[in-house]
Amino acid sequence: MKTYYQLFVAFFRSGILGYGGGPASIPLVQKEVVDIFKWMDNDEFGDVLAIGNALPGPIATKMAGYIGYRVAGFMGMIVALSASIVPTIILMIFILTSLSTFRDQPWVHGATRAVVPVVGVMMAVLTWQFFENSIKGLGLNKSIVLIIASFIFIGLLNLHPGIIIVALLLFALTRSNKASKPKKEGEKSK
Repeated sequence: MKTYYQLFVAFFRSGILGYGGGPASIPLVQKEVVDIFKWMDNDEFGDVLAIGNALPGPIATKMAGYIGYRVAGFMGMIVALSASIVPTIILMIFILTSLSTFRDQPWVHGATRAVVPVVGVMMAVLTWQFFENSIKGLGLNKSIVLIIASFIFIGLLNLHPGIIIVALLLFALTRSNKASKPKKEGEKSK
């Protein structure tokens, strides 16, 4: 029961504070899952995020579903998903009714614009952490090459990030299959 409560709290907090949608809530989910409740480490979280980004649908609910299932099974998934979407439902009802009343007020425009830099900083911190993790796993040179290639394919050529992730997963699978095949007698190792 305590685990369900912790799952609800973790995903409710990240859902209620994740102003700007799924990508803005990722650093908050990471804080809850990695730092506060220690259900996984940064590397595992990065893997979940990468796979979640490759799949269709909102990232926040995919991550809540997987992490909830991993922590407490099927009911944990239901609790985490519910906690992830309930804040949005409540806030949409409250904010839309309030903002429709005050939408022409300058303070409403200022408040919504003021949040953008905060979300930008949260995303930059998360990006830096992923860059540090990639250096640990791949090394500096490979990480930089992948960042540049990703920028070219995603930023300049508008290729969907899921295609890049699937291509990298397939590349990794072919490499691991080649490495795991037993060598025939008389073959020299390269």
